[in-house]
Amino acid sequence: MTLKNAGMMASLSAFLLSAALLAPVQARAEAPESVFMGYWLSQGHDGVFKIGMCGDTVCGQLVGLSYQGNDVPKDHKGRSECGIQMLTGFRRSSDDDKRWNGKILDPDSGNVYQAQIWSPEKNVLKLRGYIGLPLFGETQTWTRYEGTLGPVCKMP
Repeated sequence: MTLKNAGMMASLSAFLLSAALLAPVQARAEAPESVFMGYWLSQGHDGVFKIGMCGDTVCGQLVGLSYQGNDVPKDHKGRSECGIQMLTGFRRSSDDDKRWNGKILDPDSGNVYQAQIWSPEKNVLKLRGYIGLPLFGETQTWTRYEGTLGPVCKMP
């Protein structure tokens, strides 16, 4: 091996080593919670939620509603449901790093329930609201929303 070839081999080895070391960093560069970010259509196709970061937790607000006429649905206190923060404080579960634990508000009753979210596949979000233990709850399947929203949170 000549000196020139040895130098090329050393450069190639250094490049491959740095690529191998950087690959895991680049793979982890996308935050795990980013799978939840964006707009989601509820299971009943009657609401759209915008999920994003609120400080160091994941949260979501109701930004689209299916309703007739001009009267926006109201919560239990008579306030507009448009823009209401319904998902709060979601943090990665210590038991399962693919699930996130937080709270969900039922605007009709004002009750706040424990909840979990996770994404079993691309463009699918599972949300389970429960009391006490996840065993005593209900799971909904939400799908990524690509549609438009009209004025005052009205879904087309």
